[in-house]
Amino acid sequence: MRRSPHPAGPPAGPPRPGNLPHEMNRFIGRAAELGALRRTLETARLVTVTGAGGVGKSRFAAHVAARSPEGLRRDGVWRVELAPIRRPELVEYTVVEALGLTDHTTRPPRQILVDHLAERQLVLVLDGFEHLVDACASLVRDLLRAAPGLRVVAVGRRPLALEGEHLFPLAPLTDEDAVELFADRATALLPGFTLDGGHAVDVLEVCRRLDCLPLAVELAAGRLPALSPTQLMERLDDRFRLLTGGCRDALPRHQTLRTAIGWSHELCTAQERLLWARLSVFAGQFDLEAAEYICGGEGLPSEAVLDVLHDLLTQSVVIREESVAGVRYRMLDTVRAYGAEWLEQIGDGRRMRRRHRDWYMGLATWCELDWFSPRQGEVAARIDAELPNLRAALEFCLTEPGETHLGQYLAGTLWFYWAGCGRLTEGRHWLDRSIDLDDPVDGDEAFEYGASRLKALWVLGYVAILQGDTVPALAALQECHDEAERGGDATALAYAVHRTGCLALVTDDMPRAEQLLRAALTSYREIGELNSNVLMGQVELAMAVAFQGDLPEAVALCEDVRQVCEDHGERWTMAYALYVLAYAEWHKGDLVRARELLERCLAIDHEFHDLLGTVLAMELLALVTLAEGDAAEAAVLQGAAGGIWPSVGLPLFGSGHYNEPHQLCEKRARAALGDARFDELARAGERLGHDEAVARALGQGKPGRVTAMVRTPRASAPDMREPAASPTANGGETTG
Repeated sequence: MRRSPHPAGPPAGPPRPGNLPHEMNRFIGRAAELGALRRTLETARLVTVTGAGGVGKSRFAAHVAARSPEGLRRDGVWRVELAPIRRPELVEYTVVEALGLTDHTTRPPRQILVDHLAERQLVLVLDGFEHLVDACASLVRDLLRAAPGLRVVAVGRRPLALEGEHLFPLAPLTDEDAVELFADRATALLPGFTLDGGHAVDVLEVCRRLDCLPLAVELAAGRLPALSPTQLMERLDDRFRLLTGGCRDALPRHQTLRTAIGWSHELCTAQERLLWARLSVFAGQFDLEAAEYICGGEGLPSEAVLDVLHDLLTQSVVIREESVAGVRYRMLDTVRAYGAEWLEQIGDGRRMRRRHRDWYMGLATWCELDWFSPRQGEVAARIDAELPNLRAALEFCLTEPGETHLGQYLAGTLWFYWAGCGRLTEGRHWLDRSIDLDDPVDGDEAFEYGASRLKALWVLGYVAILQGDTVPALAALQECHDEAERGGDATALAYAVHRTGCLALVTDDMPRAEQLLRAALTSYREIGELNSNVLMGQVELAMAVAFQGDLPEAVALCEDVRQVCEDHGERWTMAYALYVLAYAEWHKGDLVRARELLERCLAIDHEFHDLLGTVLAMELLALVTLAEGDAAEAAVLQGAAGGIWPSVGLPLFGSGHYNEPHQLCEKRARAALGDARFDELARAGERLGHDEAVARALGQGKPGRVTAMVRTPRASAPDMREPAASPTANGGETTG
């Protein structure tokens, strides 16, 4: 099952690989096809399941992939939903996201996927690719060439047309299976429903007239709370005659599905049809509040949306789902597309897309403010759930004339998500696009438009710094600085100075970093700015003074940050403050305290999926573990950190100051273990998955770990700048 975007804490052990959701109702029929596809997967690396919309391709492919031979799916079965994606360049980002990968580097997403999949054995289900066939074909070809253990099950209405592709056309259900499907879904809605009393004959006729397409059968069964099987059969005649004006050269199954959906549409009331059309503006899931704001209005008051939505739920037009962000709803893509056609026909598409954009602009603004609060975890989960809709809102802004500044504002407002929740690569994509576009504006609106661009510029600089891409970072920050100074925007100027100080920090210019960060913090106080960014600036200042040898001031700065964070319930910045405090405790030789601080730090970083914070904490934990006397475990942790760094950026920023603990740990561990043994253990650590590595660092993944060893103070840690005798032998040695 796909990992929760923000679990309550690091897992106790390796999670079940893959992201296939558990089936919520019984899979019915297709025994012969199930066996045939399973056998095909044993020999074919690319199988494309084709068929008409509504024939059940997605459910069938996922069901078989989950039951494929275990040797093919050692690293899981991963499903990628491509139906909500509209731009070809987002295909690769979507696959990266579905696989749960986070990469802060400037590597293209395709390279990230190639590197990740190269030595893994897994099944990748690409669902709903037909409108992105060229982009998907190119990506699948490259991945199959680079990853010999990869199997791809593509699901769409046409082939990818690649060498080695095995086509698996999926036919409708048999009469018997269709009737069983109808009865099963009907019983879920009406527990007393049976096929007795003549119902069997009517149900069979309904299924046959719907060509036994699973979607059509389920839509029909969804009407039983209102209509009997006899009434269903009678109304089918009327609706089929009404909706037989399609193109003669269209595939019969496409006509049949359109008839089935059109029939369900015709059975809806005027308000139900209107809501169906308006809901089509959502990409992926949505919640009730969004539906009420966006879809309420003329012909459908906001207060009526809930009741009408309930009616659509009972008819299986809309699906209810539970998520970490609460109760949410979605429409099958075919059903959504039907509603979108109606929305365009009534001439309301552009207005609804603008209302959709306005809602998600407001949501992002609220979440940015609420990030500095005890609700950080909830905010992160909410943005995760709303990402498809936020993408749609960004796309609208960046393609609609005169709206670019709103796209810049939205991309900049989401800084906390890009930087704090492991989404730097996608954030960089939207920020670069928004900056490259610009709408010239004169008059009173120029200041507002300029402020949006300035925000996007400093956020772009921040994201590029964290990716290790210093030249574009400096260019963006310099432009922000100059324009803010010229326009008198004190807030943007403070952020430009702050992030330029951060750039100096990671490039080892500590005096300049200290000067700029102190100046930025002074400016923040003068303008009354207090948020996670401001506190992070104080932590970065603490790092700058610590690297210059002033540990007491670094501790004082971070203790102040910790107090403010505790007062406001802020945890993301808190984790970085804990890291600096642990660094100071290690220097003092208090290994017990250093480990306590680092374990808290790492747990928070892992919760937010912040890979930069995670890998910094793991590097320092390796050094603490070495000082505790366990050189073998230190080697494993260093290897695990080394396996994560390529997804973060330049290891330890290429910085001598950040690299010093790493070099010291490796030198002493090698001296204790010998080069061959150290390399063996480091490689074992590098093979750990992200969740496994964090669990290992927290002592949950190492067999027989002696907790008392962690709690027993040892001799003070020697100064990093002085050579020291090798630590004692590899206590608790393990191969990982």
